[in-house]
Amino acid sequence: MTSLAAQSRKFRYLADPLFLGVVMLYALNRWWWKPRFGDAFPFLHDHFNDCLLIPVALPPLLWIFRKCRLRAHDEMPTVSEVLEWTVVWSVVFEWSFPRFFRLGTADWGDVLSYVAGAVFSAGFWFKKVC
Repeated sequence: MTSLAAQSRKFRYLADPLFLGVVMLYALNRWWWKPRFGDAFPFLHDHFNDCLLIPVALPPLLWIFRKCRLRAHDEMPTVSEVLEWTVVWSVVFEWSFPRFFRLGTADWGDVLSYVAGAVFSAGFWFKKVC
């Protein structure tokens, strides 16, 4: 019989507690905090939602990959998955779209926000089971 700590934790994808929490934070910021406090707190207007990119976007993406059999397991996101998607989305949103499609503005502050969200998410997803 194996201990609980030795067992791998299953990733709950769209039912992941971090995903559900940051979706709620996104909605609060989008429709409540930013309209009321965005002028007084520029971070709410400029970068808060960018910090939520990885914990909001990665679970649905990994779920789609799993359903399409492009992901072979239901374990927590790996370091490489978090890292590679942080890099991919940074390049797409902060370099490709502004440069080639004139969509958005390239902002290294956004990239730092994506990285901060990725670090926070990794800390949550990689914590040890007690």
